[in-house]
Amino acid sequence: MKVCDLMSEQVISVGVSEPVTAAARLMKAHNVGALPVCDGQGRLRGIVTDRDLVTRCVARGASPIHVTVGDVMSRGVLTAEPFEEVSSAAGKLRSERVRRLPVVREGRLVGFLSLCDLARDLSCDVEAASALSEISRNVLNK
Repeated sequence: MKVCDLMSEQVISVGVSEPVTAAARLMKAHNVGALPVCDGQGRLRGIVTDRDLVTRCVARGASPIHVTVGDVMSRGVLTAEPFEEVSSAAGKLRSERVRRLPVVREGRLVGFLSLCDLARDLSCDVEAASALSEISRNVLNK
């Protein structure tokens, strides 16, 4: 099975120069904890999580109105490709302990693959369980 068979194609993203408040509002409106960050041409530039907003903006006492998404986003994001095998993408989730992967084609964002997407498909039960186990390992061992 390929990543494109399971990924979400309707992806909400945020621009690099948008204020942190815009990202927070999008996260709230769509009930998500992470957004891909794209430039004006749809190229993936990073990812911003609710944790990024808190630790890199709010906790530092910075104004979320004046700080941009580009200032707080994570760069060097791990990605998947649409025709990559799901087992390979699940391995990335597991090894890097992340819950979601932006899916890119030629640098442009085309989808999002989450642990939840894997769990929804019965044929991916083993990959999803293994990835969740690895991601949660550091939480369970504390």
